[in-house]
Amino acid sequence: MLTQTESQQRVSRLQAKLQTKGVQAALLILPIDVYYFAGTRQNAVLWIPADGLPMLLVRKSLSRAREESPITDIRPFPPSKEFASVFNEDQLSIGMTFDAVPVQQHSFYTRALPGRSFVDISMIVREVMSVKSPFELEQQKYSASKLASVFAEVPQFLKAGMRELDLSAEMEYRLRKAGHEGYIRMRAFNQELFFGLAVSSGGVNSGFFDGPVTGTGLSSVSPHGASYDEIQVSQPILMDFVGVFNGYIADMTRMFVIGTLDPELQRAFDVALTIQEMVRQAMKPGTICEELFLAAASMAEQAGLGSCFMGMPGEQAKFVGHGVGLELDQLPVLAKGFAVTLQANQVIAVEPKFVIPGKGAIGIENTFIVTDEGGLRLSDFPDEIVFLDA
Repeated sequence: MLTQTESQQRVSRLQAKLQTKGVQAALLILPIDVYYFAGTRQNAVLWIPADGLPMLLVRKSLSRAREESPITDIRPFPPSKEFASVFNEDQLSIGMTFDAVPVQQHSFYTRALPGRSFVDISMIVREVMSVKSPFELEQQKYSASKLASVFAEVPQFLKAGMRELDLSAEMEYRLRKAGHEGYIRMRAFNQELFFGLAVSSGGVNSGFFDGPVTGTGLSSVSPHGASYDEIQVSQPILMDFVGVFNGYIADMTRMFVIGTLDPELQRAFDVALTIQEMVRQAMKPGTICEELFLAAASMAEQAGLGSCFMGMPGEQAKFVGHGVGLELDQLPVLAKGFAVTLQANQVIAVEPKFVIPGKGAIGIENTFIVTDEGGLRLSDFPDEIVFLDA
């Protein structure tokens, strides 16, 4: 449960940014934004003035919102014709997260609050959410430990001849039994993810997902993740899964092989480990995000693997790490064009990977906290490829 102190600290950080930008209030309607500040994921909107106490307006369930949220002013959502009267008429500049607000919702609130101007505060909200409190870090450490414990079970059920789908289902079953909540929340438009990836032959397929490895999926409407293909001896098996416990995410990838591995794939994996360590050491406050991606891409190029770094040749992802928290795609992003500095206690999944046509996908991923000493890894599960007898 979100404590009142934690909620107040988050609200105060947002209010300070609103005041700096000259925005008089924020109207948050995306459920995960409401949850972050108010501690409840009910059907509600959250009003946060730049100065003063927030107000939570609940459509359903009002009783549960009052049980869960530390916000002191919680009210039923008013009828449209009474909506404007709830707010201070002097608050004319209203912030909304345009990155996640549908046009229909924007139009509704424009009509409900006539005379106000609405401005985009997407980056402000995302920046606040990117820096984790001690409470949040503990949640993510817990998620990482639970995720690692399930990864440790993979050698018990991974067999040659089983389908990618069966491997994924076994992993998903164990994660759910461990308490995985099932929701993989993503902010980006047109992105979807179900638990994660278990791919072998399907690892060399391209697809819509904005990541280095897509998988074949089960159909053209679900073209992502495990397929019906059977796992063969001496194929690289990439397992990239997200742990979600108490809402907070840890992201992790490990490699498995039944039998032996092609030497070129082994070399690519060794390069991925070297890139991960370079990024980890540099994950200190003040480091520029873009520079980490460019350094990683340069290392891949020097190893003769630049064309297959972070995806299929010609369809590569332009990042090597992404922030995680309540969403899988939080800030910051270690990406080309993202020339901002890291801050202490941001949490980033670093995932250098290679997709080599005709041979497979291979790489590593761990979740790290930005600290003065570099990236602090959340999971102590070994990075090494797990080889199983054929």
